[in-house]
Amino acid sequence: MRTIATIWITAAMVGMAAPASAQLLGGRGGGILNGGQLGSVAGDLLGQSTGAQGNVLGAVAEPLITVGDTLSATTPSDLLSLRRQRITTLVRDNRDVLDVDERGNAIRRDEIIGIALTKEQIAQAVAAGFTVRGQESVEGLALDVTTFAPPKGKTARKAIAALHALVPEAQFTLDPIYEPARAPLAPTGGSIAGDDASSRGARIGLIDGGVGTHPAFAGARIEQRGFAGPPKPTGHGTAVASLIVGSAGIFRGAAPGATLLVADVYGGSAANGSAVAIVRAMGWLAASGARVINISLVGSPNPLLEAATKELISRGILVVAAVGNDGPAAPPQYPASYPGVIAVTGVDAKGRALIEAGRALHLDFAAPGVDMVGAVPGGGWEALRGTSFAAPLVAARLARVGGVQALAAEARPGSGRVGRGIVCGVCATTPKSVGLK
Repeated sequence: MRTIATIWITAAMVGMAAPASAQLLGGRGGGILNGGQLGSVAGDLLGQSTGAQGNVLGAVAEPLITVGDTLSATTPSDLLSLRRQRITTLVRDNRDVLDVDERGNAIRRDEIIGIALTKEQIAQAVAAGFTVRGQESVEGLALDVTTFAPPKGKTARKAIAALHALVPEAQFTLDPIYEPARAPLAPTGGSIAGDDASSRGARIGLIDGGVGTHPAFAGARIEQRGFAGPPKPTGHGTAVASLIVGSAGIFRGAAPGATLLVADVYGGSAANGSAVAIVRAMGWLAASGARVINISLVGSPNPLLEAATKELISRGILVVAAVGNDGPAAPPQYPASYPGVIAVTGVDAKGRALIEAGRALHLDFAAPGVDMVGAVPGGGWEALRGTSFAAPLVAARLARVGGVQALAAEARPGSGRVGRGIVCGVCATTPKSVGLK
């Protein structure tokens, strides 16, 4: 008999030819809602037209892949090995836009980011053969970002060392990729749909993939903006959003009635989700009045992301992040490991920490992360597992109770590493309750 650990690792191997996996979406699939058969229904993207940069284009989601499809797959000996394989596959399948840094993490190819540079520092870089690709002041954060291309024939990871030596007092960084949970990104054309989310209800931010239509969002207040092209629906973003504001029959998110501001940092491609895109998303959410921001994404430390995170926290904005599912042997993941970020792990129905949960540099709370369902783009439900789906429950409760201390007061003990305790323990809707086996 397979152990739970083996089944999880096997499931996470789904679609190795289709990159991305830090948390898991998939499982006892095949649910039906309102006549819509999972894998065959079409969905438009929920959203609000917000001008030239924020117009939301509709799309239809293709079938999700379930855990059951992969039980015969060959698994690596441990989660850390799986993580390495996943990154290798992601970069291999996107060689035109991705490369790796000195530690083997995925980065944007031929891009070096300068943070708060002076005109003189930029001129020094240009004189050394670097090309300025773009300059911007990030909306809502007042962070000045300059993007350089390295001199011809040099990779970004090698050229950045020359910049550090040339301008040692300046701050330069590569642009790493951050991963969502395992869920295919499969957008196509469609019509605009959504609700005007302006000035109504508590405002919760979500940095993820785009959110597709679903009956659970019929009365939800959702606004979307894309930071890697137009927003496009994803299984991961849709599931996470449903856990916050969804409501349909027995299914109920942890904060229905709140306004959800969705920042899509993928635009339908796992090769996106870079630090720069996430920082731009953070700025938009701050400017739009989000008081709590959920980030169910994981990746390596990055000074630009750290600076933006610090700025959000200094403004009293609560940043919630999942610790990831690469196991305790994997390096600490970010942004969950940054000081002040509310790091979240997942637990099972008996309050036990998930065996695949990563170890952040600190841990604040736990919430249900298995034996639960979320919405599938277009209709139907899918079983979920991973810390990625625990984080939005914590974010939703924070928006409801107003702060960390109030949330800690309602936390309950658990088994294993659960931080201050388990919150929203009754928030999970079980697969059985919606007809999934």
